[in-house]
Amino acid sequence: MQSAFFLSLSLNFLDSMIILDEPYVSEFLQQSLVDHNIQVIMTPVVAEMNLRSDLNFISEGKALEIIQKNPAELLYSNSENAITWISRNLSFTDIPDKIDLFKDKVRFRELISSLYPNYYFRSLEMSDFEGMKDVPLNYPLILKPAVGFFSMGVYKINRKEDWLTIRSKVIEEIDQLVHLYPVEVFNSTKFILEDCIIGREFAMDAYFDKSGEPVILNIMEHFFSSEEDVSDRLYTSSAAIIRKFKNPFHKLLVEIGKLAHLNNFPVHVEVRITEDDQIIPIEVNPMRFGGWCTTADLAGMAYGFNPYQMYFSQNKPNWDNILKDREDKQYNIVILDNSTGVDVADIQSFNYEKLLADFSGILEFRPVDFKAYPLFGFLFVETNANDNNALERVLSSNLREFI
Repeated sequence: MQSAFFLSLSLNFLDSMIILDEPYVSEFLQQSLVDHNIQVIMTPVVAEMNLRSDLNFISEGKALEIIQKNPAELLYSNSENAITWISRNLSFTDIPDKIDLFKDKVRFRELISSLYPNYYFRSLEMSDFEGMKDVPLNYPLILKPAVGFFSMGVYKINRKEDWLTIRSKVIEEIDQLVHLYPVEVFNSTKFILEDCIIGREFAMDAYFDKSGEPVILNIMEHFFSSEEDVSDRLYTSSAAIIRKFKNPFHKLLVEIGKLAHLNNFPVHVEVRITEDDQIIPIEVNPMRFGGWCTTADLAGMAYGFNPYQMYFSQNKPNWDNILKDREDKQYNIVILDNSTGVDVADIQSFNYEKLLADFSGILEFRPVDFKAYPLFGFLFVETNANDNNALERVLSSNLREFI
């Protein structure tokens, strides 16, 4: 069920380079790299991946030589796993430090503390958990790894009694996840405890251009099944969402860009909007758009432009033209995380046909090896703005009916 993406005319971006890594490189991204002759660094990981042979591969040595000669080289990574290669090879640039500034949620909160002086946060180690029940705190609070990915290891703490069970839950989840990602992506030794921001949640893909100006490439609302839900099940983009939020989100990105001195830098940003319309960042994911080639690919399916090409060519989407004739449509990513509560070793198969039969307007479906990752797959689907029944069902489902 591959969707027909709009691909712009072939261009050569000679000052552009990408660091590919596991767990996934979409066909759309690979085609984009071919069409625009983007240089792909031949890392040891890339050499082992089953990628297209017509990609413009260059050696690690050549890549480092180019970057040393041209610090303004445009870089992009499809995966947080690429941070390991960047940290080991690009220490002569400021990129590793900027990545750490955002990946370490404690450092990020310290960076923006002047913008949010009343926002509570503190750093914790697991050994601190047991004693936290005796610390006077304003609940509810959110606990998560200081360096994390997706919603792994994220817990909402509603009262002091929750600390009695939280340590065992965190240990159990970490044991299942720590082998999937390098320490630069998921670090189980340091945590952040912070205010629980009540309000609507949004995610956006953007980049800061050579002069530091932010360019927004997509905006999605993150929906939850309940107040206790912290999963990544459903993201929705639409003309209404982009029109309403692109200007206030742009203003926030300007502030973050100034504080962090960003330019030529792609990001995936998550924010919440409180009842009094304050926009508070949750996190900024550096050097990439949405993980697993999701959100940028969705923009290609939904809005007919290529976000990767936009970044490498330093162009901006003309949203007024793009959003015409899309008023009654929504574009959704359904992340089929394994919320079944069943040990993966006991799951023989997932009934994808049964799940997909509940949807019309499927743009693309990508199954995932659920034995290797805590996911069954990603569904990209177009829906009518006034008909969200199928989305509401899958949002509230624990997916046991499909295994």
